[in-house]
Amino acid sequence: MIKLTNVIKKWDTPGFKDYLKSELQNINPSALPLQQGLSLSSYVGQTPFSVVILNIKEQDNHIVVKTGIFYTGIIAGCSCSDDPSPVDEQNEYCELQFTINKNTAETEVSLLND
Repeated sequence: MIKLTNVIKKWDTPGFKDYLKSELQNINPSALPLQQGLSLSSYVGQTPFSVVILNIKEQDNHIVVKTGIFYTGIIAGCSCSDDPSPVDEQNEYCELQFTINKNTAETEVSLLND
């Protein structure tokens, strides 16, 4: 599970949104459901992803953050020795919701299918 302890410490301070964006972009991509969010390719690419904060709201003991994630995917060839197709990256986009517990900093991530 992802823990965003420093994000909780910055909650309700000036610059929170920028700090949050920076922290989210530093999460290991394998901890996010990016593979499930692919729509144009087969596998998540190696290019770092970027985050756009779409909405932040407080619900009970949670901070709920809706984000847009821009990343790349690749369409894998047949992996034959004579396969002429290059490994091209394809731009991808998905929306993720981060639900951060304000007491424990434990963060649930879910893919939004809007």
